[in-house]
Amino acid sequence: MARLIYQGKTKDVFENTDGTYTLMLKDDATGKDGIFDPGENTVGLSIEGMGKTSLKLSRYYFEKITAAGIPNHYINSDIANATMDVLPAAIFGGGLEFICRRRAAGSFLKRYGSYAAFGTDLNYFVEATLKDDERQDPQITREALVLLGIMTVAEYDLCAELTKKITELIADDLEEKGLELYDIKFEFGKNGGDVMLIDEVSGGCMRVYRGDTFVSPLELGDAVLGQ
Repeated sequence: MARLIYQGKTKDVFENTDGTYTLMLKDDATGKDGIFDPGENTVGLSIEGMGKTSLKLSRYYFEKITAAGIPNHYINSDIANATMDVLPAAIFGGGLEFICRRRAAGSFLKRYGSYAAFGTDLNYFVEATLKDDERQDPQITREALVLLGIMTVAEYDLCAELTKKITELIADDLEEKGLELYDIKFEFGKNGGDVMLIDEVSGGCMRVYRGDTFVSPLELGDAVLGQ
């Protein structure tokens, strides 16, 4: 019988008897004052159907990522129950997020708004943040990650390389559907010493626009999956 080991903001994690794990995706989304924002680190709203839509989109992109030969933790999914079975993975430190920015938006503008405007081309700029709610998920450099023993130079460089490669794959797919990816965040872990993509790849992890109009996570699922 699966054992609940972690309750997160947008998903719960269960450990299975065979050593795999099950992620149960919720209808909760990150944001502030009832407005969705993938850059926030608190639950700001609940969107009916978000869990299943996130799972459908994650399955869609994990299958593409697997086909591209990029290592990841995805095994299978159960849409009806909003669950995804995954391989075990050890996270880096207390958890890291790698963000790839194609255009300026969100927290990037909050920090660098004197030097960039909304939508400024950022050419697949990659940055890392610690998963630390108490400290508002602070940015961290490669040098600091190595100094603090969170990851090696080689591990950082590989994660940054995979971040760009996966972002390009998703951006190209969205472009075919008349959509533009502004930014997206990923998490990585290690299985047997090998670095791989973990967590989910859904509308809640990315900021997407159709022209000048923001596309919500549910709308994104419909647009990508043709529902």
